[in-house]
Amino acid sequence: MAAYPSVPTAGGRPGAGISLHLLGGFQLLHADAPVVVPRGLQRVIALIGLRPGVTRSNLAGLLWPDAPEERALSSLRTALWRLRQDPCCPLDTSGDTLRLDPLVRVDVDDLVGTAARVRDGDDPGTAAGALCAGRHDLLPGWYDDWVLLERERLRQLRLHMLEQVACQHLAAGRHGEALEAALEAMAAEPLRETPHRLVVRIHLAEGNAFEAVHAYYVYRDLLRRELHLEPSAAMSALLADTLAPIRQASGDARPRPRRDPATRGATR
Repeated sequence: MAAYPSVPTAGGRPGAGISLHLLGGFQLLHADAPVVVPRGLQRVIALIGLRPGVTRSNLAGLLWPDAPEERALSSLRTALWRLRQDPCCPLDTSGDTLRLDPLVRVDVDDLVGTAARVRDGDDPGTAAGALCAGRHDLLPGWYDDWVLLERERLRQLRLHMLEQVACQHLAAGRHGEALEAALEAMAAEPLRETPHRLVVRIHLAEGNAFEAVHAYYVYRDLLRRELHLEPSAAMSALLADTLAPIRQASGDARPRPRRDPATRGATR
């Protein structure tokens, strides 16, 4: 592992000026300069960044699940030794538990912190930043079991955060901001009903019945096409009064089935 270009450690602390990016792909930066990290060592740093305080035995088992315990621990010792040779090493490897240096900034922590502030509702300015937070998947192209679990956890965290932002804006009557957050959640997971339901609610709150009905049928057609399912009763209920005349007219105008001319007169 080597810094490129070489940059002296700020303030004498190994973690000062270092940031770890795991969303959208692995990248370790030292004073905004990329640090070249071999793929095997990337896995060690990434897992410690995602699970701070992990024990050596747990870390070895996750990184080398098919190897015997002693062999896995030996591989971990070698990897940690290699990491400690570099002045840009972002790890605190003292003791049995491993973690990043407290000064290392991790983009995943930024996403988790933003979601917590949105949940607590204590920072109105957080809502704007929430739309951009976590827009990229965790470590795309990595298929380790621990990566898949963390990727899904963060995906769900972001979806719920965006939906909560939309609900908060809707409750405050900020319909434009509410719609933006709901559409961001919809783009992240097009088949998820909750953001579509929010879009319908927002259009109804604005008095835009056409937009609400259009959004409902767009989602219904998507769901039918992809999963052969119908929207939930809760979503249909949002438009019960609006759609009743449409459905009634459609039912009255439904054409009667045509009979085969060859069968006419066969029954009386």
